[in-house]
Amino acid sequence: MSDVTLYDRDPDYIPRVAAVHDMCGYGKCSLTAAIPILSAAGCDVCPVPTALFSAHTKYETFTFHDTTDILPGYLDAWRAEDVELDGVYSGFLGSPDQVAIIQRLYAEYPRALRLVDPVMGDGGELYPTYTPELCEAMGALADGADVLMPNLTEAAILTGHDYPGRNLDDAAVDGLLGALLDLGARNVVLKGIDRGDGLIRNYVVSASVGVNAKTEIAHAKLPYMIHGTGDAFASALCGAVMAGRGLAESARIAGEFVRHAMGHTRNQPHYEERGVSFELDLKDLTSLVAADD
Repeated sequence: MSDVTLYDRDPDYIPRVAAVHDMCGYGKCSLTAAIPILSAAGCDVCPVPTALFSAHTKYETFTFHDTTDILPGYLDAWRAEDVELDGVYSGFLGSPDQVAIIQRLYAEYPRALRLVDPVMGDGGELYPTYTPELCEAMGALADGADVLMPNLTEAAILTGHDYPGRNLDDAAVDGLLGALLDLGARNVVLKGIDRGDGLIRNYVVSASVGVNAKTEIAHAKLPYMIHGTGDAFASALCGAVMAGRGLAESARIAGEFVRHAMGHTRNQPHYEERGVSFELDLKDLTSLVAADD
């Protein structure tokens, strides 16, 4: 497919992006990924915390606080101060009622890009705080999404399919991409297809051209897994989009950003639980918007 550019970046303007996600005190993911990564890509990040965790849910012990009750007043205060937004990037939700919070942002900022990472699970399993009701509510965000970014688990949930495992052939990929577009998404990035050949594949498709014009983007697979790579990928993709890059190019940039960060992560203690260490690679995103002195 010919690449689609979703945001026309003014080099002198710093776009504002609402990051609707949870906050974890330990284990880098969600807002602790979105804030630095989007900031490095030249965005003014406006957090909307959907939950507070002491640590992410891969730890055996964690605390969870649902923030649904405070969010209406939170957004009322934004409206009173005429806060402006250029993008709404949503991820982990704490309750089904928070879908209405995101839809409120869509209504109050109709020109803002809708960037949806439907965080629900991975490897065929739901995250511990997710319920069938929350998964069903999450599906409402697919309709009208400028970019929908599910992994295979989330794509299966959204489309009502059984989890297919990571090794999908081309026909199965096309079927899943088509089903995601049928939900009303304008563009889809399907993440994490592993065919056992040493590559991880992501697929980008636009409703304007259809599944037959999809773009496949492959990256070398590293021989270990790290928590938080999905959030880092989605945040980097959003940052590249807001930097004015095409969607397929943004997906490639995000994939390489995560791959490089995973390389640095393995040098850190307890890296598998701690989360992806992207700090040394933020310069790759800053370079997308670096101004000449």
